[in-house]
Amino acid sequence: MSSELVLLPQTPWTRVRTVLNWINLSTVLGLAIARIGGATIVRRGRGTYLATGYRFGFPVASAFTIGSVITSKHDVEYFVERPVLLQHEDRHCTQYAFVLGVAMLPFYFLCVGISYAIAGDHSSYNPFERLANLADGNYPPPRTRFSRR
Repeated sequence: MSSELVLLPQTPWTRVRTVLNWINLSTVLGLAIARIGGATIVRRGRGTYLATGYRFGFPVASAFTIGSVITSKHDVEYFVERPVLLQHEDRHCTQYAFVLGVAMLPFYFLCVGISYAIAGDHSSYNPFERLANLADGNYPPPRTRFSRR
């Protein structure tokens, strides 16, 4: 398998999303965090960037997205082997455009808290993760603290 990412084509919607994420400053913030974290940034297509080699331990995730920037401690090969994870993160790029960019972060963390209260994890009842498809993000199916395991 090739260790290179295939550049994905722009669509009319991804062009709009890209512009919105630049205007709402979420992509600017994502690029700044990736740079501060020592990541190598490459264009991925669809107006998105992939920042690999992020050196900080927070957030604890295989990847996280801010604006149109998908950031990870892993290398490009990791994502070449996991295209579904990139689809999950790409959906978060769209969420930033819909939820006014950087303003999405407080809403996201509020949803993390609610999900922890209900299920004991950050994803099961977090609408941002559920709309990005839990399975694609390698999250377990939703459960509650009171469900039988």
